Amino acid sequence: MKSRAKAGTPAPIDLSAYPQAYLVPTLLKVLGDCLTNGHGAGPILDLGCGDGTLDRFLEAKGYTMIGIDADRARVREAKRRDPKGHYVVGSAYENLHTKYGTFPAVISIEVIEHLFDPHRFADTVFSLLEPGGVAIITTPYHGYVKNLALALSGRMDRHFTALWPGGHVKFWSVKTISELLSGAGLAVEQVIRIGRVPPLARSMLIVARKPSGRQPDAVRLH
Repeated sequence: MKSRAKAGTPAPIDLSAYPQAYLVPTLLKVLGDCLTNGHGAGPILDLGCGDGTLDRFLEAKGYTMIGIDADRARVREAKRRDPKGHYVVGSAYENLHTKYGTFPAVISIEVIEHLFDPHRFADTVFSLLEPGGVAIITTPYHGYVKNLALALSGRMDRHFTALWPGGHVKFWSVKTISELLSGAGLAVEQVIRIGRVPPLARSMLIVARKPSGRQPDAVRLH
């Protein structure tokens, strides 16, 4: 017999159908490492929350989440699944900080590759962070070895989603994503490649911090 959750306790979230489930263990570790030493008392903003699956999972882990997404239908679905959750319609192209203030952490999972104006996205992330706050961003990894492997294996057309309605419009390497975030004023502290062996990684997770007077550590690649 399955045990029932106590009243007031969030039910466990099944991530088996969540497309980005492979990112979650690394995300949890990074959140645990970053939101310590006096930081992390406030809520985390999820920029591009979709239907709220990840936010519900993180809430069950003890984090307070606010989800923002430009797709009204997905926000409605998030609210339907989690009536007590905090989900709002909004775009990374808006001045979100004037409505919602700043946060100790902003996460954005597999979003930036869909955006035509990534510079505006990066500026928005910077404006949403408290001084010393951390941005955790993931995107499919496109290093040079992986791109060569895709070309040689004949998988380039399928991989680059040309026939999808929507799909990916930007393809990021460590160098280009680091340049983007640094240009917005964020200090890139860590880049972690996730899935498969590093040169062929599925995605990368970038940790970037809004300066608070402390010099950033050197970028570390994993």
